[in-house]
Amino acid sequence: MDALSTTFAALADPTRRAILARLADGEATVAELAEPFDMTTQAVSKHLRVLEDAGLITRGRRAQWRPSRLREDALDDATDWLEHHRTAFRQRFEALDREIAALRHEGSHDGNH
Repeated sequence: MDALSTTFAALADPTRRAILARLADGEATVAELAEPFDMTTQAVSKHLRVLEDAGLITRGRRAQWRPSRLREDALDDATDWLEHHRTAFRQRFEALDREIAALRHEGSHDGNH
């Protein structure tokens, strides 16, 4: 799986998105991240592993404390891809709108004859 696919696969899960949202406020331990969820710290650790493998977070080591933090550039590739395609889709929809308007205009003239 390429890096972008790995990123989107990681983002597909709502729990992982919630974890990323929490990490946007600053680093946190597994126990801190597990607090709002009805799951074990082991389950949260699995989600963190997926996020780390996707390059979205980093995990430190300070004695027994392993804080996770959001990578500053974590979503750059995904954002670039989305923005590129959003622009392309917008251009296609605008062209389609112009075509529909032209057809409607043409049809309204045909009905007046």
